[in-house]
Amino acid sequence: MGVLLAGLLGLALGWLLARRTSRPARARSGLWHRQLLRWIGEAPDGWLILDSGDRIQLINQRAERLLEAPGAGLRRQEPLDRVCSSPELLEVVRNARRRERPQRLDWELGEQQLAVFVLPGDDGWVALLLQSRRSLEAQLEQQERWVSDVAHELKTPLTALLLVGDSLAAHVNDANVVLVERLQRELLRLQRLVGDLMELSRLENTLPEGVRLRSRVDLPQLVQQVWLGLRPLAERRSIRLELIAAGDLAVLGDGSRLHRAVLNLLDNALRYSPEEGTVWVEIEATAGWCLLSVRDEGPGLSEDDLEHMFERFYRGDPSRVRSDRGGSGLGLAIVQQIAVTHGGRIQASNHPGGGAVMELLLPAVA
Repeated sequence: MGVLLAGLLGLALGWLLARRTSRPARARSGLWHRQLLRWIGEAPDGWLILDSGDRIQLINQRAERLLEAPGAGLRRQEPLDRVCSSPELLEVVRNARRRERPQRLDWELGEQQLAVFVLPGDDGWVALLLQSRRSLEAQLEQQERWVSDVAHELKTPLTALLLVGDSLAAHVNDANVVLVERLQRELLRLQRLVGDLMELSRLENTLPEGVRLRSRVDLPQLVQQVWLGLRPLAERRSIRLELIAAGDLAVLGDGSRLHRAVLNLLDNALRYSPEEGTVWVEIEATAGWCLLSVRDEGPGLSEDDLEHMFERFYRGDPSRVRSDRGGSGLGLAIVQQIAVTHGGRIQASNHPGGGAVMELLLPAVA
């Protein structure tokens, strides 16, 4: 949310400053200019405004400190490469201008680790938001701790409410049966959500070498086991599984968590598969790795999906979902963390023949 607000402010700044060069400002717009400039000057993040020729038109003190360029604010019209000679920074500025879309750069300047957000404006103007990645990581850690604490606090009252729901169901009558069933469904959904949050919190605090209960896990056998549990949901919509696997395809890891990862991938494919469709699973070994690919025959992924789908609580366009079952928005985030803790990775793409493909890469058993 903070980055989004910063982006909107950056676009507004580019537009206002571009207008400022094209015609005299009226009294009211002059007031806005002064207010915006004061906000930028006092902002806790670094701000840098460039014109279409990459000349500095505005830089606040925070940006001077982050760029290690004291006094840069006194050098208006100075080219950016004279204040900070960085080919990668200039390249991302030009990419943002050319594509007319915000760009991000994770950048190391000396001993500093910076996140740079480049926001294109009108007439080639560009705004740069600079933030210390250390402070961003501290904020993310605080947020993750808060979410974990809330999940733990919700667990006990939810268990009590489920018991109350079961008690009500035992004494239900025709007048309130629908309400009691809805209460139980929503409580179960909240219980799954809290469980997912707690599992995600545990995974995020597990180092790759700290996976517990390492054992040999046969991936084709694991896929068959997971599909056996999903079969009633699949048969309801006449969806079948097509598994392609040959050879010794085993990995070393936590069997229960790998079961959870495959379950989330197959369940996700079921949600987006059409009636009488097929979920394709292919497993192959290559250069010491096992690649498990899950493909559905759904509408595929949008650009926003490809960029954000492994983030917490992200949900794609609901119009593309072919199932009436809702999710928590945490399933793919959990898969990503399971992959990371096993020394692997997960990635998504669109298949040339249609549908989405999820590729889970895991180290094979030596």
